[in-house]
Amino acid sequence: MQRLILFCLTTLVFAAMVGSAHANPFSREIDPQDIIDRAQATVENMATHPEYESLKEDLRDARGVVIFPRVARGAFLIGGSGGIGVFLAWDDERGDYSPVAFYSLGSVSFGMQFGGDAAEVVMVARTQDAVDSMFGSAIRLGGDASVAAGPVGAGRSATPTADFLSYSRARGAYLGMSLSGSRMTVRDDFNEAYYGESQRPVHIIETRRVDREGTRALRETLAGFRVDEEEAPAASEDRGQERESSGGVRPDNFEVESF
Repeated sequence: MQRLILFCLTTLVFAAMVGSAHANPFSREIDPQDIIDRAQATVENMATHPEYESLKEDLRDARGVVIFPRVARGAFLIGGSGGIGVFLAWDDERGDYSPVAFYSLGSVSFGMQFGGDAAEVVMVARTQDAVDSMFGSAIRLGGDASVAAGPVGAGRSATPTADFLSYSRARGAYLGMSLSGSRMTVRDDFNEAYYGESQRPVHIIETRRVDREGTRALRETLAGFRVDEEEAPAASEDRGQERESSGGVRPDNFEVESF
């Protein structure tokens, strides 16, 4: 009888692991271009929403931006949470954003107050130290670089000092989630799959040895948030007309999609 119970428990654990693998947000079955396209939708929808005025302000002088369009809660018995995203750095000399490098985000704690199964995350790199920290193989947030949750809703009450400010949203809820203790890891497999050759993030971001047209829309979207205040109304109107003509996603119509 004990052997039968042990066999049943082992079978259940194995089935849970297999099921989780099929829904694994770290899977290489995900199309890298799809991640980039989702990242563009994430940052545009969040930064143009009234609850994220601080994010929009931070993007005006960001040194870089990390976007995870879907960070999923870990499966039962498997543990852990995370997802795949992209990092871009601003280049003052060129006056534009770099091509993207791919990263995974792991060991995310959603907390007891979080009721959803996935979230969108945008992290603003505020310092050059934050950008430089992304060129290693992995970065521990709160250790290798400081991170704090960006303010949501009414304007910020104090000047932030952290290297990264994180903004997160899930199923229409605007969260103050802190990513301290989470780990970002370079995804060399995604970088190679997307660019067709093996390149480290520093060569993609700094020296731009590789590039693809598929990154252009995201880079232009981010650059659009850097316009001067007096130019912003016209730029915003142009983007609004483009979204209306193309049937773009409205910020309040966010739905969690499975990879």
